[in-house]
Amino acid sequence: MAIDASTYRQVELCSGGGGFEAVPRVPLSLDLTAVAQRLAREGVATTDARVMLIVGLEVETTVSRSGRLLFKGRDRAAAGRAFDRLLPLLERAGRARTS
Repeated sequence: MAIDASTYRQVELCSGGGGFEAVPRVPLSLDLTAVAQRLAREGVATTDARVMLIVGLEVETTVSRSGRLLFKGRDRAAAGRAFDRLLPLLERAGRARTS
């Protein structure tokens, strides 16, 4: 399955109000090792927390195996820019498939 903007719902405020999230329309199964390797090749600082990646973009971002993306902070525009930066890197890392 290709990952692109249509894979995700709109970046929206989290229920707790402390950040923004992008949730896949259909559950994904991301290979976090492949994603982390791709991010490293692109020079993006990444911490592998086993069940998720913590990614150092304009805003701290977490990537879960299910494809859920969480953007820390209250700046919607910054979250959108982080999403735009991350999305093609997820696409190129591949290995996403529907559950």
